[in-house]
Amino acid sequence: MTATDAMAIEPLLEFRQVSYEAGGRRIIDHLNWTLEAGQHWALLGPNGSGKTTLLRLATGYLWPNAGGAIWRCGERCLDLRKLRTSIGWVASHLLAAVPPSEVVTDTVLSGRFAEWGLRPFSRPLLSAHDRERADEELRRLGAESLASRPFGVLSQGEQQKVMIARARMADPLLILLDEPCAGLDPGGRERFLADLEVWLSESMAPRVVFITHHVEEILPAMTHTMVLSQGRVARCGRSEEVIDAALLEGTFQAPPLPH
Repeated sequence: MTATDAMAIEPLLEFRQVSYEAGGRRIIDHLNWTLEAGQHWALLGPNGSGKTTLLRLATGYLWPNAGGAIWRCGERCLDLRKLRTSIGWVASHLLAAVPPSEVVTDTVLSGRFAEWGLRPFSRPLLSAHDRERADEELRRLGAESLASRPFGVLSQGEQQKVMIARARMADPLLILLDEPCAGLDPGGRERFLADLEVWLSESMAPRVVFITHHVEEILPAMTHTMVLSQGRVARCGRSEEVIDAALLEGTFQAPPLPH
């Protein structure tokens, strides 16, 4: 069996009884989660529910120090560097790592080497195919018109699209979109989500986990949803079965859905 065949059969990511403690407090508590190769997920939860800690565990920046194991494509993750290169992480706090004067195409190309800012010694390693690929990734997200603009002059929604294109350059198994709509005005959020829905619907797109605490941001292409509450899985499964009035009232203390 080839590695490609194994990837098609084994889950992309598995949390098996994962727990994490910090400051004497259990932040993630015996969490089980399986992300299969054909699924896009929404990760939903109020502030303080453990979403950020879960992301850091998923990307190898934290280790499950209170028990459990994380598996990737059927193998237990012991090499954190390998784990990090297989998962792209797009978050608003990472935008500051991009040089403001860098041209967007170079920002996307920097993802080829997992570096912030395309460095002079990396340029000779780039091929014509890499440059074509960068243009294609921008086009997929409806951002091809941004290619020659400096990153720092873009709107936040435009920057998020560029960061997704950058993450895709490394051919990750999985991309984590960490509250990508935070800070966007209503119009910008709607445009971003509309373009994201088109991209997620492509069969060859990398799998995505979309992290939010806004139920209305969960798109039809996000087939599955996991809800965190106080570091535990409150609900988990197909989105249409997870998101209902009981969820909103119990986890978010929201008013009941209108009949």
